[in-house]
Amino acid sequence: MSNDTTSVKPIKIQGFTPLLSVFNMPASVRFYRDLLGFDLIETSEAPEKPDNFKWARLGLNGTELLLEPRGEKTCPKPATAHDWLERHDMSIHFGCSELEHVYQYLQSNGVDVTVPSSTSYGYKALYVRDPDGFPLVFHWPEA
Repeated sequence: MSNDTTSVKPIKIQGFTPLLSVFNMPASVRFYRDLLGFDLIETSEAPEKPDNFKWARLGLNGTELLLEPRGEKTCPKPATAHDWLERHDMSIHFGCSELEHVYQYLQSNGVDVTVPSSTSYGYKALYVRDPDGFPLVFHWPEA
């Protein structure tokens, strides 16, 4: 094998779909589908209970997300958006230019969300947690 990488084409990635293992599949499906507007693209066989799939693939404007249930039966204390600094080892960032609308929409639906603010990397962002405490960031470059 040659060490000359100049003639090797880079990998052509054509998508990115994070997989989240969730404690409450129906609550997570409802959060991403009904609240954030994702479409249910594909699921395991028909569930016995509504939205209680063995796995689900959701999509919104070219963004995809996979959900699968965790083995544990109980969810730890739900994290709030304000717990953001306590655990920052993984987050999902959504590009979104309408941060004030997102803030008002989520807040009016009872979701604990931070006020949009400037980041250290030149974006304006708001932070929220999904039903399992996964940190979600909605952000957009500041002008």
